[in-house]
Amino acid sequence: MLKKLQKKQISIIAGAALFAFLAGAMVSAPEIGKSLGQWLKLSQNKAEQTSDASIAQSAVFPLISQSLPERAAKLAAIAGQSRSPDRNRARYLLASDYIERTQAQKALALLQGLEKDYPILAPYILLKQAQAQDMLGEDGKASDLRQSVLKLYPKEAATVKALYLIALPKQQEIAIAQFPSNPLTWEIIRKRLQENPNQPQLQLILAKYAYDQPGIVGVLDQLVKQPNLKPEDWELIGTSYWENNQFLKAANAYAKAPKTSRNLYRTARGLQVGGKDKEKAMPAAGYAYATYKQLVQQFPNAEETGTALLRLAETAKTGKDGLPYLEQVISKFPKQAGTALVQKAKTLQTLNDQKSANEAWQLLIAKYGNSDEAAEYRWKIAQDKAKAKDYVGAWQWAEPIVTNNPNSILAPRAGFWVGKWAASLGKQQESQTAYEYVISQFPYSYYAWRAAIMLGLNVGNFDNVRVMNPEVITPQRPVPPAGSETFKELYLLGQDRDAWLQWQTEFLNKIQPTVAEQFTEGLMRQAKGENLIGIDKISKLEDREIPAEVAQYQALSKQIAYWQARYPFPYLREIEKWSIERKLNPLLVTALMRQESRFEPKIKSVADATGLMQVLPSTAKWIAPQIKLDFKTINLENPNDNIMLGTWYLDHTHQQYNNNSLLAIASYNAGPGNVSKWLQTLTTQDPDEFVEQIPFDETKNYVRQVFGNYWNYLRLYNPEISGIVAKYSTTHPKLPTQ
Repeated sequence: MLKKLQKKQISIIAGAALFAFLAGAMVSAPEIGKSLGQWLKLSQNKAEQTSDASIAQSAVFPLISQSLPERAAKLAAIAGQSRSPDRNRARYLLASDYIERTQAQKALALLQGLEKDYPILAPYILLKQAQAQDMLGEDGKASDLRQSVLKLYPKEAATVKALYLIALPKQQEIAIAQFPSNPLTWEIIRKRLQENPNQPQLQLILAKYAYDQPGIVGVLDQLVKQPNLKPEDWELIGTSYWENNQFLKAANAYAKAPKTSRNLYRTARGLQVGGKDKEKAMPAAGYAYATYKQLVQQFPNAEETGTALLRLAETAKTGKDGLPYLEQVISKFPKQAGTALVQKAKTLQTLNDQKSANEAWQLLIAKYGNSDEAAEYRWKIAQDKAKAKDYVGAWQWAEPIVTNNPNSILAPRAGFWVGKWAASLGKQQESQTAYEYVISQFPYSYYAWRAAIMLGLNVGNFDNVRVMNPEVITPQRPVPPAGSETFKELYLLGQDRDAWLQWQTEFLNKIQPTVAEQFTEGLMRQAKGENLIGIDKISKLEDREIPAEVAQYQALSKQIAYWQARYPFPYLREIEKWSIERKLNPLLVTALMRQESRFEPKIKSVADATGLMQVLPSTAKWIAPQIKLDFKTINLENPNDNIMLGTWYLDHTHQQYNNNSLLAIASYNAGPGNVSKWLQTLTTQDPDEFVEQIPFDETKNYVRQVFGNYWNYLRLYNPEISGIVAKYSTTHPKLPTQ
């Protein structure tokens, strides 16, 4: 039985000893002790292995989460020790802090000669010295130091910073020619384009390397006016537009690109979703249809062709006209056959050919049982059986989803309900085994939390999670699995601006990154405060399909560092402050915030809900006088103000429903009026059945996602629960069969 969590103030702890615990803690025990680099089979050179070992023991890296005043004395003490990697790190970090506070002489004293002792950051040390000399008015010394960087480190990413700051045309040309992926090079290019927009080669560099940066669509719009672009240029432009969701513009560009299967598909799809093409007389849909046909004829075996055939079936004049396209998919493209069979079965049902429709459903189950579509079909029947109280039948239909479709979003849901149905049949041992199986195989899932509750673990239930206050341990940053040792050192030291410049210079494979590169990019985005993009990149790693990449993702997903990056913990101080004030579980507040905004303080919804907890201005205006504030002084984009108001409203919804967090969270999304209606119309006393019966799909998913977030924060950052989940992962229970 789990030791009861104490109701005490949230403990935010970071330290070398605790990091050693978390660095070694894995989602399942057999992987204990392996680093991200080892998991992803990265460079096996001695320098990297030594670096990984020294990082876990470093006394400097844990200090980056502290403020400058908090860490100054500790860094000074380490900087005064005998020669060691940590002494070098402490000198560099403390000097950087002094420069931030314009204490240039103190910084120079620490930096003097450090480039010899700390070669991995040597050019950055010289640049720091130059920055300090600038503060002292020593322009000549600063210039000499930057020239030294150019001379001594001409191929290092730090050189671009020197080139940028020297700001002479000759140096700028070097940056453009040798370091096109460095963000400072992009700044040089943007300034040149402001002076003279008619420079297609510069615009093409931005299209290739800065396609995901603000303002790029405007650059592309100018670039397409150039008269002498080559087919490969149009492909690059099309890809940049596509990545920015400018699908019609992408289609027009891809139409002039080399005729590959991908380019033809994107031409057609861009035309299809982009509306009507005003530059042509024929509607875009007509061109889309013709281009899909061209793709099928020219590339009959390409993977895109299977998708094109599905699109042709969708756009056919009648369902019957679409059937031949679906038959081609079923016979030639097994990865898409499940989708085609569902479409075929539904079409046949509308044509009143129930016999043929049933045959299509049966083929789906028999031949493509591992497809997501088969899982969805099985789940629908299982739910129908359960509604009719045929729990044996529901169990029989749900069980194969868990075993045949373990990567399906439905797998943990089906496994959990097998446990519920087994309990309804009086089979308590089978029920318990099913719950254990869900925690073991799907520890990240909302249903693992529900299973943990059913097993009696003290993880908070809908009726008491609000008042729980679990201990939380926050680790230091993980070692990124991609990038140079210089980049990793900068990142781990919290030198995020320089780390970003270094990483972007190295990261040339943006369109098709490796698993390690995409994870590292996600970490770096989060370090920059771009949490939505960072979480998205890290989460989408699970969508990889190439077998080698799937294996790399699966290895990575066994690391606690992966899941902590997917469920990051920004705004700790504000969350702690206002959660204590409102007597709310801080992890529940964090879970809701992740769902509402992905921790983006300035994000706005179409309804004008703003900031971290998506507070409506009208709601803020209503709350303000109740907490004795002038609404005019509130800034919803300010994290502290937003969390102050969002937690007040979350407390308010809890008070409305007697501290039932299920109803409070549903109300936060759907409004109290809708929840009141559901309480009158949904008569079930079982909270799990209540969630399944919520009429709004958005709110149903919202509830599961918020509490799934809560569970992940609990299992990742609370050592007691983390240990228990790890134990379940080692037991390898089997799902009970009916």
